[in-house]
Amino acid sequence: MRIGGLASGMDTETIIRDMMKAHRIPLDKITQKKQYTTWQMEDYRSVNRDLKKLSDKLLDNSILQKNYLHKTVNVSDENAASIRSVSGSSDFSGTLEIDVLATQATLQSGELKSGTEKITDEMASKKTLKELGLANVGATLKIEAPGREAVDITIEESDTMTSLMKKINDKTGVNAFFDSASGKIAMSAKNSGEGNIKITGDADSISKLQLNVPGKAGIDAEFTFNGLKTTRPSNTFEINGFEVTLKQTTSSPITFSSSADSDKIVDSITEFVNDYNEMIEKLNSKIKEKNFRDFHPLSAEQKADMKEKEIELWEEKAKSGTLRNDPAISSMLSSLRGIMSKVIKTTDADGKEITISLKDIGIEPSNSYSENGKLIINEDKLRAKIAENPNAVYDLIGRDDKDTKGVHSENNSGIAQDYRKALQDVQKNISAKAGSSTAVNDTFALGRSLKSFDKQIERFENKLQMMESRYWKQFSAMERAIQRANAQSAQLMNSFGGGM
Repeated sequence: MRIGGLASGMDTETIIRDMMKAHRIPLDKITQKKQYTTWQMEDYRSVNRDLKKLSDKLLDNSILQKNYLHKTVNVSDENAASIRSVSGSSDFSGTLEIDVLATQATLQSGELKSGTEKITDEMASKKTLKELGLANVGATLKIEAPGREAVDITIEESDTMTSLMKKINDKTGVNAFFDSASGKIAMSAKNSGEGNIKITGDADSISKLQLNVPGKAGIDAEFTFNGLKTTRPSNTFEINGFEVTLKQTTSSPITFSSSADSDKIVDSITEFVNDYNEMIEKLNSKIKEKNFRDFHPLSAEQKADMKEKEIELWEEKAKSGTLRNDPAISSMLSSLRGIMSKVIKTTDADGKEITISLKDIGIEPSNSYSENGKLIINEDKLRAKIAENPNAVYDLIGRDDKDTKGVHSENNSGIAQDYRKALQDVQKNISAKAGSSTAVNDTFALGRSLKSFDKQIERFENKLQMMESRYWKQFSAMERAIQRANAQSAQLMNSFGGGM
């Protein structure tokens, strides 16, 4: 703690603090530059995160071919069968006649009792099988469901009827439950299809549980598909990427036919356009954001003299314009306008070569200059084009940059492919400038600037500390000189007073 002015009566601390304020002005400017650079880096990184999300979304939603080849299937008798597209891309139509539905194998025990006593739900859950006299501890039941391997179920000391049913359900291809009303164990195969439920193992326990009875065999579904008579172990199965579910037998063939699922494809393309419009609006606002040069980052001392709302409003202006006229972002936005007007070669429904653009499927840029090239969708025209030739719509938007012969052909790649490449290019440019949250400052431009500011601040603070120490020494020397002069004066006064 330093106390000055005892001899001079001057407020030395205040004088030195005021003198140091003037010397700190260059340091405050460096600190402001560092803060502004930090804000700029954060804004660049925020843009990069948004571009990464959009790039990934383009890959998942706009580039995958399956998103443009959704099919709906109309069936003449929906009570008899239903058909839906799973991964089918080609047209799917024909006739279907259902002769036999697939069923599950079943088995029911005889009526079980504990001695002469009927087994209740409470007894089934609380009394062990040994106490009920229904099984031997350590006995093994080998249960085999149709199409499944046999599984061993061992009866333990603590097993009840309820726990035995749970073991069977958890470990085998059989669903089992005990029905206290009838006193019987009911089993059914988890999978339908030809075959029986087979139970072997400890004969005595099987006899006590009355499972040594014949069950009812499961059967395969029998149907005729486009003239081909065939079978399946289940009533639900796939053919050519379409899931068929048989519901009831038919007395005559039913018909079915597929068509493009326009709703899903329109939704996918609409999302693509909306994301694009949102992105260019956000980035255009960033590169055109006003830079308020008179509003610099606030120092701690300045914030101390301001209200919270005043600080918020000030910093809103101080942070504005960090990405103004950024060349990488501006260049990307300019190139995207060209990408969205691209014309590519593809084929029509008859295989004839045609050219196609977004305009041809009802997507055009806004005529308003202030919209910066936002896209507008004519949904009726888009739906008509999807119904006419969904493959061409995919080629226009999502096709890879290789032709059918595997030759690189960037000029004929889909719009989303070029769009994604433009996003990735600017991401790399921004990463070189602003890095990422895990990047070391030495590895990117703004990080190197921040490191340089830190060194300048450190040097300047050391210089100010030395300067402040020097001022204190000078004022202390002055105080000591005044103190000596005062002492000498007092001595003289005492001497004169003593001689009178």
